Amino acid sequence: MACIRFVLGDQLTRDVSCLRDLAPGDVVLMAEVHEEATYVRHHQRKIAFLFSAMRHFAMDLASEGVAVDYVRLDDPGNTGSLGGELARALGRHEVSGVVVTEAGEWRVRAAQEDWGAALGLPVQVREDDRFLCRHEEFARLGRPGTPLVMEGFYRQMRRRTGYLMTEEGEPEGGRWNLDEENRAPIPRGVRPPERPGFEPDAVTKEVLALVARRFGNHFGRLDGFDYPVTRAQARAYLGWFVRDALPGFGAYQDAMRQGEPMLFHSHLSALINCGLLTAAECCDAAAEAYDDGAAPLSAAEGFVRQLIGWREFIRGVYWREMPGYGASNALGAGRPLPDFFWTAETELNCLRQAIEGTRDNAYSHHIQRLMVLGNFLLLAGIDPKAVQEWYLIVYHDAYEWVEMPNVVGMILYADGGLFATKPYAASGNYIHKMSDYCAHCRYDVRKRLGRGACPLNLLYWDFVARHRERLSRNPRARHAVQTLDRMDPVRVEAVRREALAFLDGLPVSGTY
Repeated sequence: MACIRFVLGDQLTRDVSCLRDLAPGDVVLMAEVHEEATYVRHHQRKIAFLFSAMRHFAMDLASEGVAVDYVRLDDPGNTGSLGGELARALGRHEVSGVVVTEAGEWRVRAAQEDWGAALGLPVQVREDDRFLCRHEEFARLGRPGTPLVMEGFYRQMRRRTGYLMTEEGEPEGGRWNLDEENRAPIPRGVRPPERPGFEPDAVTKEVLALVARRFGNHFGRLDGFDYPVTRAQARAYLGWFVRDALPGFGAYQDAMRQGEPMLFHSHLSALINCGLLTAAECCDAAAEAYDDGAAPLSAAEGFVRQLIGWREFIRGVYWREMPGYGASNALGAGRPLPDFFWTAETELNCLRQAIEGTRDNAYSHHIQRLMVLGNFLLLAGIDPKAVQEWYLIVYHDAYEWVEMPNVVGMILYADGGLFATKPYAASGNYIHKMSDYCAHCRYDVRKRLGRGACPLNLLYWDFVARHRERLSRNPRARHAVQTLDRMDPVRVEAVRREALAFLDGLPVSGTY
């Protein structure tokens, strides 16, 4: 007898496991639901992107002759929840069971386990094998709570996948990781390639109007929306990146420039995380470009490392450490999120640049997320739960499985160093080295104290003093404590007073 194949909004892959053996009479169910759009107040662009991508994916399936039952957000009777829409669909279709691919987030995966009992028929939950590392494989790295190292995992993944490996089983170029070649500041005369845009069609325009009407009070902007929303557009965007941007990505992937939030970055993460592209096909394309001499090894390796190394590793951390991982707060951070994270109204130009780009694009690249926004949030001691919510709200590639470990483990060191070898804390000097932001800022990055001093300098030394004992035990952070100990104690106290005054003066009003 026929089944319902329930496809979620981040499973828009034709070969996703729940669709792999479609049989005559099967019905593919897809649903836009209020609960998923508002469990946090997602960026307007994220909602628009996903709803449009879902509608186009459903149209592609229907064009193959697949029976699709698609529930729109404003359809009469829409219950607003995934479980509710599955129950309603069972009333419309005579089927013997339900087939789903495991959800990427803990809360939805737990709900899937309950659907069968609630609905009174079998619900088969299949593995999401679009990821290259299975849960069981990652679990062999150690029990929950035991330290992890991404580099060893990455090398295992390189060996298993064969990406950028020689016939002798050695890494291309003789080194596994070329991260040191990925840190060049971008010279003034270097211009990134022109990035393609995709004019919204009638389907996307309808979605944009719906989102403006229903979620117009959420963070972000919809004007100028031109992101890929179909499989064909996603493939074209990948082709552009590999051909035009990947050659420059390697050297400049950590760089930042005033008014240019994208530079050489792929901007593919949202397409991969929702399923319009797979990590494997993106790695295939980058590896092929290297093999053809169209991209340097530092670029191809850096891109592949982000996908089969970091992305797979982070996902493994999430599932191994849940459900309690999000409550981690090893540094005892508790300050509320400043209002300027919603308004971008701050005189710290580096933060303003990153937040404005996030507001306009639902995206910022990894260095802006870690070393600009994340660095400030770490130094300021902002409550980890508030930070997790902010990152989950504002980025169109954010799902809890990727957001939570990056925030808890990498950005805030809230798990006490489960996989980050040190807190990624930096003074304003890092921003000055990797960008031209400081030249456009009212604060002086060279000043550590007094009128006009860069607040990041004040906050950095206050952070080191506040966590002196912990940092002194960390081989990679110990040098900061040693430098602090050589400073004039009177000056240190003055720095800490100014840091506290700066933080206490930030307007806060709660969540957006």
